[in-house]
Amino acid sequence: MNKETPLVIFDGVCNFCNYWVNFAVKRDRKKRLLFSPFQGKTASKILLDYNINPTTITSVILIDNGKAYSQSSAAIRICKYLDGGWKLFYILLIIPKFIRDFLYNIIARNRYKWFGKKETCMIPTPALKERFLD
Repeated sequence: MNKETPLVIFDGVCNFCNYWVNFAVKRDRKKRLLFSPFQGKTASKILLDYNINPTTITSVILIDNGKAYSQSSAAIRICKYLDGGWKLFYILLIIPKFIRDFLYNIIARNRYKWFGKKETCMIPTPALKERFLD
């Protein structure tokens, strides 16, 4: 993995998380983002490099330009890599983090209850394999 390539670390067994990863993949036509489930070896190593305990993650993590972002900051910063009007969501960073994260955490805490959970991580199609790290 190139350190300059943004990496999205997500919950690979969460249906809601997988939906948004697929959403991002389709809207990142320039293929700037890479993805890794936090249950995988690659994410575990990278998270430890950033002093993030992989067993305590309840949100998406974005590694971008050598910095780790979590919760609403990660979700919003991912939007700047998406095509079309999705880049406009980047302006939401002006909302104080404690407000953004309060709303984000409500969804994060209830994601399995509301959207379900898989037994295993998503397996990317052969066409998407190059964008996913194990």
